[in-house]
Amino acid sequence: MQPVMSVSPAALLAGAVQADNPAKIRKGATDFEALLLAQMLRSAREAGGTGLTGDGSDDDSEANSSLVELGEQQFAQALASRGGLGIAKMVVAGLTNHADR
Repeated sequence: MQPVMSVSPAALLAGAVQADNPAKIRKGATDFEALLLAQMLRSAREAGGTGLTGDGSDDDSEANSSLVELGEQQFAQALASRGGLGIAKMVVAGLTNHADR
């Protein structure tokens, strides 16, 4: 009886993993850039010392703090997914060059 597949399951799996690598690298690099951008936004907000109104009166509100942090994270993710500072592009290029060797 002849096997139905002429390619071994290990080779098939290796091919599938290699096909996913560019997308996984790009996603990881974008998430990394978003994390860096969110940290930069958080640091800038904390250095400014003012809340949403700009007068410092709403700094102590826990709900406001959570809302601002969520907004920063979403803004950072949106920036990173559209190119951001170009960090993700550099990470992808570096990892792709390293994987090709």
